[in-house]
Amino acid sequence: MKYGAQNDIVAKVKTIKTGDIMSQVKFEVVTAKEMSSVLTTDSVKALDLKPGDTVHLIIKGVHVLPVKE
Repeated sequence: MKYGAQNDIVAKVKTIKTGDIMSQVKFEVVTAKEMSSVLTTDSVKALDLKPGDTVHLIIKGVHVLPVKE
């Protein structure tokens, strides 16, 4: 399956909490992947980012889309 998302994280379904209209699915990340981010040069400078630095990646998004092949 092909899709445009670049940050592809392999995960296993851990739990499913089902309601009348919405369900919450919790995932356990199985494989660490390389991720990418686009941010302003000002932010790169303010964070003093250098190759080899350790950082926390906070994923801020509207949707997490599970894809089952």
